[in-house]
Amino acid sequence: MKDSSRKRHIAKAITWRIVGTIDTIVLSWIISGNPFTGLKIGFAEVVTKMLLYYFHERVWFKIYFKNSNKRHALKTVTWRIVGTLDTMTLAWIITGNPMTGFKIGMAEVVTKMALYFFHEKIWHKSNYGLENRNTQIE
Repeated sequence: MKDSSRKRHIAKAITWRIVGTIDTIVLSWIISGNPFTGLKIGFAEVVTKMLLYYFHERVWFKIYFKNSNKRHALKTVTWRIVGTLDTMTLAWIITGNPMTGFKIGMAEVVTKMALYFFHEKIWHKSNYGLENRNTQIE
C-alpha cells in the first residue's frame, strides 16, 4: 500500500465514524423517545469507540492468521461485538434502563451492517486517495 492511500483510509475512517454516530443518535432517539438521550449516547460513543477501536487494532496487530479472509471475517465480527457492547453499555448508563440499552444495541447490529455495506460500496467506486486503482489494494 502506497502512502497516497493513507488519506483514503483516514477519510474512510472519518466518514464511517460520522455515519455510525448518526445511526446511533437516530436509533437512540427513536428507541428512548428523547432526542437529547440520542445525542448523549452518540457523542459519548465517539470517544469510547475511538479508544476501543485503538485497542482492538493493537490486539489484532499481534494476531497472525495464514488465511487473510478468515482474519478479516473474525476481525469484523469481534469489532461488531465490541462496538455493540459499547453502545449497549452507554445506553444503559445514560438511560438507566438495561432494556433500552439492549434494544439500541440490537437495532444497531442490523443498521450498522447495512450502512457499512453501502459505505464500502460507495468507497469502492471512488478513486479518492489512490494513485492507480488497478495496482492499489484496500
